[in-house]
Amino acid sequence: MADSSSDSVSIDMETPPPSGKDNLIKTSHGSLSVTIYGDQDKPALVTYPDLALNYMSCFQGLFFCPEACSLLLHNFCIYHINPPGHEFGAAAISDDEPVLSVDDLADQIAEVLNHFGLGAVMCMGVTAGAYILTLFAAPCTWVNPSFSSVQSTLLDRMVMSNLLYYYGMCGVVKELLLKRYFSKEVRGNAQVPESDIVQACRRLLDERQSSNVWHFLEAINGRPDISEGLRKLQCRSLIFVGESSPFHSEAVHMTSKIDRRYSALVEVQACGSMVTEEQPHAMLIPMEYFLMGYGLYRPTLSVSPRSPLSPCVENFIVSATLDLSN
Repeated sequence: MADSSSDSVSIDMETPPPSGKDNLIKTSHGSLSVTIYGDQDKPALVTYPDLALNYMSCFQGLFFCPEACSLLLHNFCIYHINPPGHEFGAAAISDDEPVLSVDDLADQIAEVLNHFGLGAVMCMGVTAGAYILTLFAAPCTWVNPSFSSVQSTLLDRMVMSNLLYYYGMCGVVKELLLKRYFSKEVRGNAQVPESDIVQACRRLLDERQSSNVWHFLEAINGRPDISEGLRKLQCRSLIFVGESSPFHSEAVHMTSKIDRRYSALVEVQACGSMVTEEQPHAMLIPMEYFLMGYGLYRPTLSVSPRSPLSPCVENFIVSATLDLSN
């Protein structure tokens, strides 16, 4: 509640995030669902989720962390972009529809920003979403042919692709996805039940259109390795990776390729790939320090920030893990 005797505002930290405004944006590669939270006069924060997830299942934990929610919504207007066909109630993508490339997906982001008249933005992506946003941030990055640095994860993706195509969102596919997202501590076992976040994610996967997930997976499977070009990335990067993530070694490797003047790696204990859901509180202090570099801060005054971002550079924050090599 505002105190009429001063310019300060008392923030109700228990209040959940406000409801968002859903938009369906037409792009040259099909329509894209974008949900907007907050004041569109503020700087833009763009999010992109991981495979088979939408913004609610990938970022809800972070935005239901009161301190993180107040920090982000005070400083930003949030533009949650869902991969094609990953929004709630999405129709199935026909098998006859061509598979988009990762370049096509990155181009869609540029068209969304043009639609809303956005220049400089900050970005937050999880795993596959982090790759797409990195490609968007460095469209001229030199790339190598695809290769696999971790054969087990490549094999999992090939198995998942075949299962999705022939059997849909079957039990094995769901287990592979949950293993991709979460640490064993929250996935449970014969003696310990699954945590609430895993159960909620499992229910959401039941609602996914398997053909839509397959199309996104095929785009990711065909992605080029951009690791050698990351040194040209001039925007700042904050990378979170769970120590139990199947992509932990890739995140460390990719961080070594980014100019250290512009990047920092935060390793989160007892956590999988989806730090935003499993350990959102671990992101708060690193995010605060990261945002201080742009003059952004926790909400204490009634004055809303206006964009401190350079109009010449896309500013880049990556949550969870960078899954950039194939």
